[in-house]
Amino acid sequence: AVINVQGPCGDNLMEVAHKNNVDVEGACEASLACCTCHVILDEESFNKLEIPSVDEEDMLDLAPFLTPTSRLSCQIILAPELRGLTAQLPQATRNFYVDGHKPKPH
Repeated sequence: AVINVQGPCGDNLMEVAHKNNVDVEGACEASLACCTCHVILDEESFNKLEIPSVDEEDMLDLAPFLTPTSRLSCQIILAPELRGLTAQLPQATRNFYVDGHKPKPH
């Protein structure tokens, strides 16, 4: 299902997803300590972003269903040039905290 959401510039995509009841996990609360907020971007959206940091790449290496356009939604900071960004949730995420545990955003 396609869900259109809007968020203020400066928020990260994971926060906007949570505020709009999109089922993105985010177990580490954007501290770059997990890969549960993994999203798959369309190529045009992916190419608008800065290159991911080494820390983000390390976490992405742990993500199931990784693609060439995968990113962590907590590291995508909304900006005017990202208007129309398209992200897809992967088939599954990997949460090392507790199998089956899904924390609620604060």
